[in-house]
Amino acid sequence: MKKQIWTLRGLNFSYYATTAVLMPFLPIYFGLKGYSSSQIGLLMMFGPFVAIFAQPLWGYLSDRYNTSKLIICVLWLLTVISSVGIFYTSGYVWAFVFMLLIYFFMLSSVPLLDSLTIKATLLEGLAYGSVRMWGSMGYTLIAMTAGIVLTAMGGVQHIPGLYWSIWILPFVLLLFLKDDKGGGQRISFSAFTSVLNNRLFLWFLFLVFILMVPHRMNDGLFVLYLKDLGATDSMAGWAWALAALSEVPTFALFSRVMHRFHELALLGIVAVLYTIRWLLYAWITDPTVLIWLQMTHSVTFAVFWIVAVQYAVRLVPESMRSTGQAMLSAVFLGMAGITGGFVGGYIKDEWGGHAMYSFGAVMTAVASVLILGTHAYLRQKKTSSLDGG
Repeated sequence: MKKQIWTLRGLNFSYYATTAVLMPFLPIYFGLKGYSSSQIGLLMMFGPFVAIFAQPLWGYLSDRYNTSKLIICVLWLLTVISSVGIFYTSGYVWAFVFMLLIYFFMLSSVPLLDSLTIKATLLEGLAYGSVRMWGSMGYTLIAMTAGIVLTAMGGVQHIPGLYWSIWILPFVLLLFLKDDKGGGQRISFSAFTSVLNNRLFLWFLFLVFILMVPHRMNDGLFVLYLKDLGATDSMAGWAWALAALSEVPTFALFSRVMHRFHELALLGIVAVLYTIRWLLYAWITDPTVLIWLQMTHSVTFAVFWIVAVQYAVRLVPESMRSTGQAMLSAVFLGMAGITGGFVGGYIKDEWGGHAMYSFGAVMTAVASVLILGTHAYLRQKKTSSLDGG
């Protein structure tokens, strides 16, 4: 099992390293092609929209046929193949089609990798974050160096060579991954529909959607906002490197103390912190300060993801864990992504980055009220039930 843990650490490290090329530099790459902010926001975020349908499907197939390793391998191969179309076709329509495909396959592997990580860490008595933090480390390393490497290669237009070379490592590590077959139980379609009938889980996903729309908006458009303020390509890479680096201590340590608090209470605090974060982004126009503010990622997104993953695990049956993780990722990456990318891009084009982040602060303020209100309601309901008993 120790070998499995280290293999999963390596897979998290190398997989998230590949994404560190796309998120900071693809918006710049598309900007060089003359696309507007709203067009780039749509390209970066409409792809994750297909995750609404793709991730639950692949999660169900993983649970149904009791294999994650094979499905992850297929998804990663199709991801690399789809990326060829992004870099070697011209025209906005083709870019749109191939971005759909790459996200359809790439993002569908995330909940499967998370599910394997959760199973392995539970067996070893480790925290999920102790493995997931390696993903942040891989992302940080590439985000810090990719700008320098691309400059040495001749510019952002040389993304393909860098991106494909990084994919070698995850494919090699995948050979050493043990495919956890569990108890061999096959999942029926009725079990899948039972998750869809879980009202508390569906309400939780709705709260995640409200909270994550501004975050996904920032994922797709922050680099363009920095460029508007005069930042360089390397500064854009450093912005995301600092964000990923700040996640590492949170993933490493937070799981040790989170059991002392209810998940919804923690998510309510995260929503308040997100509101403060987006207000600062709206008011500050110095790109250097904004880059350093990316380190607030540690107390917003990192805490959110640890808590959300653990809460999703608790709300669904153990046999449907991959499906539950897939639905959580579909809402975060898909629904919140397309809404944040398109609406955020439109607001930025019409009224500027200040208005875009002000909109984000309003949404997270609403989310904080709903989340803390739900927590209070569930506590009162539990107390009334105990008193009645």
